[in-house]
Amino acid sequence: MINRFLIPVVVFALLVVVLAIGIKHSPEKGIIPSPLIGKPAPQFSLPSLGDPARTVSSATLRGRWYLLNVWGSWCGTCREEHRMLLEVRRSGRVPLIGLDWKDDDSQALGYLQQLGDPYEFVAADRDGRTAIDWGVYAAPESFLVNPAGIVVYKCMGELTPDIWEKEILPRLPQAQAARS
Repeated sequence: MINRFLIPVVVFALLVVVLAIGIKHSPEKGIIPSPLIGKPAPQFSLPSLGDPARTVSSATLRGRWYLLNVWGSWCGTCREEHRMLLEVRRSGRVPLIGLDWKDDDSQALGYLQQLGDPYEFVAADRDGRTAIDWGVYAAPESFLVNPAGIVVYKCMGELTPDIWEKEILPRLPQAQAARS
């Protein structure tokens, strides 16, 4: 009777140990790869936040590097990330394009007025369809797109100085990265 219960418990314990060792030694634990990496950025055309007569579109962004940042005034982590976005803007190394996700325009404009506006353009994704096309899980997320319109990097969560230095700047061409 003891053997009948002991064998499944031992097998289960061995499986737990093997999985724990595999997870501990996995070099990419915590990384959810984006299926967009190496593929064309999703096409979009959205009204500009604060100027609905103006359009922000992927077509107007084509031909240059840009960092698309998905955010919302309702997002606490976006508020924490905001200082870094202002630093990115000040650096002049890559244009920062905002995608205001499922937000109220007046709240989003108030947020930018209060904290400062780091964006060259902000597209208002009121219904969230464009963010879905980009494969957004949660705000904030940022996508580095090259002049050919190919997504070369995705940052899930807050853009930090470490991610900026180690992941984004090395992907930019030297001439682009050298500009201040």
